[in-house]
Amino acid sequence: MEYDFSEDVAKIWPALLFIGGFVAVVGGLLFVLDILPRWGKGKERLQMLGFLGPALVLLGVGLLYPLVRTVTLSFYNNSRGSFVGLDNYTWIVTNDDTLIMLRNTLFWVVCVPLLATAFGLIYAVLVDKARGEGIAKSLIFMPMAISLVGATIIWKFVYAFREADQEQIGLLNQILVWLGMEPQQFLTSSPSNTFYMIVMMIWIQAGFAMVILSAAIKAIPAEIVEAAKLDGANPWQMFWKVTMPSIRPAVVVVTITITIATLKVFDIVRTSTNGNFKSSVLAFEMYNQAFRLSDDPSGEGRGAALAVVLFLLVVPVVAYQVRQLRKRAEIR
Repeated sequence: MEYDFSEDVAKIWPALLFIGGFVAVVGGLLFVLDILPRWGKGKERLQMLGFLGPALVLLGVGLLYPLVRTVTLSFYNNSRGSFVGLDNYTWIVTNDDTLIMLRNTLFWVVCVPLLATAFGLIYAVLVDKARGEGIAKSLIFMPMAISLVGATIIWKFVYAFREADQEQIGLLNQILVWLGMEPQQFLTSSPSNTFYMIVMMIWIQAGFAMVILSAAIKAIPAEIVEAAKLDGANPWQMFWKVTMPSIRPAVVVVTITITIATLKVFDIVRTSTNGNFKSSVLAFEMYNQAFRLSDDPSGEGRGAALAVVLFLLVVPVVAYQVRQLRKRAEIR
C-alpha cells in the first residue's frame, strides 16, 4: 500500500508559505539596503526607505486605516447601515447617561494625574537619600508590576461589603464597624464610587511618578544644592526654589503620561462595576456601545463616535508632550 503524502503536504503548506514570505521580505530589505545602492546614486535615500518602509506599512495598516474607518463609521448607525450625519455626536452630548459618563471622565482626568504626580513627588522627596531607600522605592513601585485587573481585584476585597449582622471581609468596612459605624457599599453608590475607583488608579500610577521624579531629583547638579545651602535656604525653600524648577520638565512629562493613561482607563471600571451605578467612563462606554451593544441599530456608530472623541482628547495632550520634549532637546 503506497503512502499518501497529500495530507502531510496540506499540513505543512501554510508553514512553507510563511517561510517563503519571510525570506522574500528579508531578501527585499537586503536588496534595498545593500545591493541596490551600489548600482546608482541616492544610497542614503534608499537605505532610509528600507528602514522606514516596513514601519510605515505597519502604521498604515494598523493605525491609519482603522482611524479612517472609525471616523467614517461614526457618521453611520452601523457598518452596514445608513448615513446619519452628526446624530451619533449629538447623542453623546444630549443623552443623560453619556453626560454622566463625560462628567466621570472629567473627574478622572482632573484627579488622577494631579494626585498621582503629587503623591509620587512626595514619595520621591521623602525617600531620597534615606536609609532603606531601595526597599521603600520597591514597595511603592510594586503596584506598577500588577495588571490593572489584578490591582482592581485587590481593591475590591478592600471595599467588600456584607450586611451589618455578618462578619466583614472588606478592610474599610471592618474599620467602620470597629468605629461603631454601619458598613457601606462603596462601589455601588454614585458618584462616590467613581472616587473609590480613582483611588485604585492613583495607587498604581504614584509608583511610576515616584521613579521618574526620583531620577530627576538625583540628576540635580550638586553645585546648585550646595550653593543654596550656603545661602541659608531651609528645606521648604530648597524644595520650591531649587528642586521644583530643576525637575519641572520631568513633572510635566509624568503628568501628561498619566493623563493619557487615565483618558484610556477601561480595566478598572470593567472589573469594579462593569459600568453600572453611573460609573462609566469614555473608554468603557466606547467598548460597551461598539461590542456589547453591537446588535443595537446604532451601537457600532455610537461606539465609533466615542472612539473619535477619545482620539480628539488624547491628540492635544500628546502634541503638547512632543512639543515639550522638542524644547528640552533644543536647550541641550
